[in-house]
Amino acid sequence: MDMPAKKPWLAHYPPSVAATVDAGSDASLSTLLDQAFRQHAARPAAVLMGRELGFRQIDELADALGAWLQARGVVKGTRVALMMPNLLQYLVALAAVLRVGAVVVNVNPLYTARELQFQLKDSGAEVIVVLENFAATLEEVIDRTVVKHVVLVSMGDLLGFWKGQLVNFVVRNVKKMVPAFTLPLTEGRSVTRFNMAIAEGTRLKLVRPSVGPDDVAFLQYTGGTTGVSKGATLLHRNVVANVMQTEAWFRPMLDKVGGQQIVCVCALPLYHIYALMLCFVMGARLGMKNLLIPNPRDIPGLVKTLTKHRVNMFPAVNTLFNALANNAEFARLDFSGLVASTGGGMACQQATAEKWLRITGCPMVEGYGLSETSPLVTCNRLDLRQFSGNVGLPIPSTEIAIRDDDGRDLPLGEAGEVCIRGPQVMAGYWNRPDETAKVMTPDGYFKSGDIGVLDERGYLRIVDRKKDMIIVSGFNVYPTEIEQVVNLHPGVLECAAVGVPDEKTGEAVRLFVVRKDPSLTEQQLADHCRQNFTAYKRPRRIEFRDDLPKSNVGKILRRELRGPG
Repeated sequence: MDMPAKKPWLAHYPPSVAATVDAGSDASLSTLLDQAFRQHAARPAAVLMGRELGFRQIDELADALGAWLQARGVVKGTRVALMMPNLLQYLVALAAVLRVGAVVVNVNPLYTARELQFQLKDSGAEVIVVLENFAATLEEVIDRTVVKHVVLVSMGDLLGFWKGQLVNFVVRNVKKMVPAFTLPLTEGRSVTRFNMAIAEGTRLKLVRPSVGPDDVAFLQYTGGTTGVSKGATLLHRNVVANVMQTEAWFRPMLDKVGGQQIVCVCALPLYHIYALMLCFVMGARLGMKNLLIPNPRDIPGLVKTLTKHRVNMFPAVNTLFNALANNAEFARLDFSGLVASTGGGMACQQATAEKWLRITGCPMVEGYGLSETSPLVTCNRLDLRQFSGNVGLPIPSTEIAIRDDDGRDLPLGEAGEVCIRGPQVMAGYWNRPDETAKVMTPDGYFKSGDIGVLDERGYLRIVDRKKDMIIVSGFNVYPTEIEQVVNLHPGVLECAAVGVPDEKTGEAVRLFVVRKDPSLTEQQLADHCRQNFTAYKRPRRIEFRDDLPKSNVGKILRRELRGPG
C-alpha cells in the first residue's frame, strides 16, 4: 500500500510497535480461528453464569452446527443472521458460520419488527439463529423475508442439563422474558432448537470449503455517514488485518500480564464490531477468557460477575464506565490485574476518565473506529496516564487524511472530514454501489463523516459527526465539546447536546441533563456554561431528565432528543 510521506504519528509510537504489520493478506478468519482453537484447546474461552466453555468445546460444537447448516443447504456465501446477546451459543454460531464459508449478518436483538425486516430482506439472509426471547419479533416479519431455516436458542442451552433447565424455567416462567410466538412452518422452512441442531450435526460430516481472504465474512449494518442503514461488507482479510493491527498496538500492554491467561470483560455486545473483533477474534487468537455479559445495563449483576474474576482488559463505552464509576460496590473490587480500559463507540468524557482512574488505577484509553473499518483506526498509547481528549494515533498500516468538502488535504491543526486508508477498510456497502461511491475516494480513502483535527504529533481529535454539528448564526458548534464541559460539573451524571430550529439563529443548542446531585438547578448549569462558552455555544434551553435514550451499545441517541422546542 502506498504510504504518504507525512506520517507524524510514527515518531510517537511506543518503541516496540512497528509502523506496519503483516496484515494477513493470505489468511482467512476461518484459518485464524482454527489455529487459535487448536493452540488454546485446553483453555477456557468464555464464562457465562458460572459455566465455562473451552476452546476445544467451541471447536467441536462449531463443527457440529456447521455440518447441520450444510445439510440445510448453506453454502459458501449464504447469509446467516445471528440475533442474540452475549451468550456462549453466539460464539459457537459465529465460528460455525465462518467455518462453512457463509456470511455473518449481525442483528441487534432489540430491533423492532420494521428494523429486523429491513435487515433480513436487504441482506438476503436464508438462516437466522435467534434467542427465543426475540422470536415474537421474527414471527411478525418472517413471511416477508427469504429466511428458510430458524435455529431457536434458549438462554440455558449450553449451561449444562440441570442448570440450563433451571435458567430456562426462570427466564420463561418467572421473569416472563419470552413473549408467546408461533413461527409458521411453511413449505421449505424449518424451525429447530439449538441443542437439537447440534445433536443432529454431530452425526453429520462437515465438508470444509476453501475460504480465502477476499471472501465476505460479515455484513455489519450501520447508519454510516448518511443515516440510511446499510451493510458494511467486511472481507476476511479486513478483519484479520484489524486483529493483527490491534494486537501489535496492544502488545506492550499484553506483555504486562506475562504468561497468564488474559481475562477480558465482554460487556459490549458481540454483534457490535468492536467487541466482535477485540473480544472474540483477537481474544481467540491470544487465548483470552471472555466474561460474557448478556445485559450490561444490569450494573449490580455485572459487578457481581466481576467479584469472581481478576480482570485484565475492559473494553466499554463511556456510559458504562460512568455507571460503574458511580457504583459503590464496584469501587471495592480488586483492580490489581487491570492493565487496559479501552473506550470506543462514543466520545469518552474527562469527568468519567478521572473518576475511573481514581477508582481502578488504570487509565481509560480512548480509540476510534467504525463498522466500515473493522473497526479500529486510531488508539491512544496504552501507557497513557491521564485523559488526553483525543482518540490517539493511527494504528500500524493505517493512514489518516483530513480533507475539506472538495476533497483537498487540510494542514495539521485544521478541522475537516476524517478520511481513512488501510487494509481494514471495507470492500463497500452491500448491494449499494451508489452509497459506496459517496464514501470511497479515487485514491482509496474512506470518508468517515466525522469532523476531526490531526495535530502536529499525529494525534487525532474527533470534533463531531458531520450530521450532529449545530450551526448557530453561521458558527459551527460541536455537541461533544458542550457535553465534555457540562459533564465536568460535579452535579451532572450525564448529558447530551442537540441542535434545535431557531428563528433568529437558524439553530440553537438544547441541553438534556441527568442529575447526579438532585439539588442541581438550571441556573447553576447556565452559570457554568456562561463561564466556559462564548455566547453562541451556550445552551438556549436546559432540560432535566431521569435518563437519556441509548442504543444497546450504550451510545446516547442524540437523534431521539432532537425535535421542535
